[in-house]
Formats: sequence, structure tokens, C-alpha cells
Amino acid sequence: MNVIRTTSATRTARSATRTGPHAGRLAAVALAGAAVVALAPTAAVAADGDSRSAAIVTADAAARVDLGPELRAVVERGASTAALGEARENGRRVWRDSAGVTDIDSQRPVRADGRFRIGSVTKTFVSTVVLQLVDEGKLRLDDPVEHYLPGLVPNGGAITLRQLLNHTSGLYDYLDDPRFLFHDEASLRSYLANRRWTTWSPAQLIEVGVQGTPYFAPGQGWHYSNTNYVLLGELVRKVTGRAWQSEVDRRIVKPLHLDETTFQNTRTAVPGPHAHGYVTLPEGLADVTRLSPSFGDAAGNGISTGADLNRFHAALFGGRLLSPARLAEMTTAVPAPMIGAHYGLGLIRYDLPCGEVWGHTGGLPGYNTVWLGAKDGTRQFSLSFNLSQGSETEETFTTLNAFIVKASCGSGAVAGTGDAAANPPLKTLR
Repeated sequence: MNVIRTTSATRTARSATRTGPHAGRLAAVALAGAAVVALAPTAAVAADGDSRSAAIVTADAAARVDLGPELRAVVERGASTAALGEARENGRRVWRDSAGVTDIDSQRPVRADGRFRIGSVTKTFVSTVVLQLVDEGKLRLDDPVEHYLPGLVPNGGAITLRQLLNHTSGLYDYLDDPRFLFHDEASLRSYLANRRWTTWSPAQLIEVGVQGTPYFAPGQGWHYSNTNYVLLGELVRKVTGRAWQSEVDRRIVKPLHLDETTFQNTRTAVPGPHAHGYVTLPEGLADVTRLSPSFGDAAGNGISTGADLNRFHAALFGGRLLSPARLAEMTTAVPAPMIGAHYGLGLIRYDLPCGEVWGHTGGLPGYNTVWLGAKDGTRQFSLSFNLSQGSETEETFTTLNAFIVKASCGSGAVAGTGDAAANPPLKTLR
């Protein structure tokens, strides 16, 4: 299959992009999380009906903030082919919009209700199931991994479930291994031609992770590691007798009617309407939409929509999925300097000039997600943007931060000035 397509639109986008210090960084750690919030955009005909790409903004939301210009800037200046998002307040959609194209060949406008790969936002679904099992007395957060998965993790007697959840275990991230993803043109071409089709089992991913040199002794630092969450997926299987995907579906997806959310380990396509994802080669953009998501497993193989993610956020922070005690533990965060934020149990906290925002970010080749909102569950937003990996520049981060700060803090907040400039929410794409 010929995955490389070059069009005049592609060439125009590329000519506006310069190689910067962040180039290639996204691909190297595609399942990690680091970005920040947004009261996102959308298009609609009804509150939850099918909707395409025309923007919808309620009257009260329009008086507060209009993110249309910032959303379009993500595409026009952020090296993305598409961006789509949604925002809700008190259970009501207040804004949704989209910008860019479904694919560079057809140039069809992207749909605002489209599906996208959510990467590490998957982790919050998994951590919620783990904490539900704690609520049910089937797990204890400060028990060692060895107690539940004997013999699987070296030094597992010193690593607790809490340390897996908040990335203080010190375990090596299997995605740092060169067998996964790509870090230069040669490895990218190899990935596109062959390695993206490889099916990985959880056991294989864990083996790579536990054979790697730990970053530090358990509890003595912070380092994002996808190995932690593949282990948690196996822990759910061990305790419930069912795959983690089945438990997420049974406990979260079906009760909340997240009908467009799936966690597929082997299916290579994104089902339903969706924007294509791309990576950058010297001769143009290469389509990377289809791939085996098995390398993500419980660390990042999900597919969803902005509407589904926002309903999940509202239910989680609104107290519908966890007891108050478990939600308090979930939002007890430790410093995470690697991503310029704080990390709870499957959640990222970003501190903005206007206060805290909670959620997660994620990425897989060709797709990036920002999903955050208020701790009290009254506001949430999601943003999916198809950054052409390898084309990130400083302007990419500036553009995304402008969107994030305005979405979180209102139209009076401007990224690049004041506190937002001193401590920008999005410092890297993880």
C-alpha cells in the first residue's frame, strides 16, 4: 500500500513549518501524556445528535469565550491536518467545532463528531476500574504488585499498586525500546512499511518493560512509564477473571452510554467518521491511520469521540463512578516534572492562572488528544488534533497553549503573557 501522499495543501503546510527542538519528540513517547486543557468546539443539530462541521455555540457560551480562531490556528499554524473538539457545562454541550480536512486527498471537511485515537486517555478508564475494585474490597492500593501478580515483576514486592497508578514505580517504559515506534527517518520508514502491523501481547510488552533498567528505586522519583498500565490491565484480568477491556466496557462504557468508545487490540482501522493521521517524510505526508493498536494495550489503545470523553469526565468528577474516598485518592497528585504538571492516579493536574484543571492527554502516531476540565465535574472539554509528527515547532506549542489557556480561563486570558507565559501549560507533547 502506498502510504505517501503529497498535495499542494501538504506542500503549503510544510512550507510554513520549520524544524524545531521539539521535532520528532512526539513519536518517541507517543503514549505518554502532557498537554493541557480546553473548553472545546463543536458543530451540531441537536444536543447529542449527529453533527458535521459547522460550529455551534450557545448564547451564554458565546458571551464567555469563542475558541473558533484558536481551533483554526491549530490547523493553520500547528502543523495539523485536522482539529475537532467539544465543551460541556453542567451536562450541556456549549460548543463544538472542527477545522481542517478528513484526508489530504479528498480535502473533505472533517466532521466535528468524528472518532479519534485517544492514546493515554485510556489510562484514566483503566485507573477508574482499578479504583472501583478497591472500593469493592478486591484490591488495596498499598499492596505490592507481587501479591497479585507473583513472579511477574522483579522487585515486585517493593512496588505498590499506587506507584503503578501514579508512575512512581521506576519501571522502564517499554516504548523507550527501539522496537516500538520511531525516532528518525530510517526507523519511521521501517515502522510504516512493517512494524506498525505487528501484534503485541500484554505479556510481550511487560517482558520488555521489566527487562529494562529501572529509572529509580520504587517511590524515589517520577517517570512516565506505559509498562505500569499494561501491568494494571493484567491485574484487572487476574482479579476479575475478565480482560480489562471487558471490565471497562461493563463498568463505564455501557452504563454511561459511551456508544462511540471502543478499546480494540487488533483491529487496525478507526471505525466510523474520522480524520486521517499522518507523519512527515521529506517527500510529503505519510498516512498512518491504520495500525495495530496492540502496542498500546491498557496504556493507550482506545478510540472515542469528544462527546463520549466529556460524558466520562462529568461522571467521574461528578462522583458517579467512585466513592468520595477513592476520588480523593485519585486526585492526590505528585510532582511530575517530566510533563510540567502533577500526576494523580491516572489523572494529570495542570495549574493555570485561573486554577486547576484535571484529565489526561494522549497520543498515538498521527493523533493527539487533550481532555480536561473542572475538578467539580461542572465543565469539561476535549480536543483532538492530527499533528503531522515530525513537523512540531515552537509555534505548535504556542498555538496549542493559546487554545488551552483561553479555553480554560476565558477570553480575557492570553497565552504568552503574565503567569501563562512564565509557566505555559503545554511544554512538550507526550
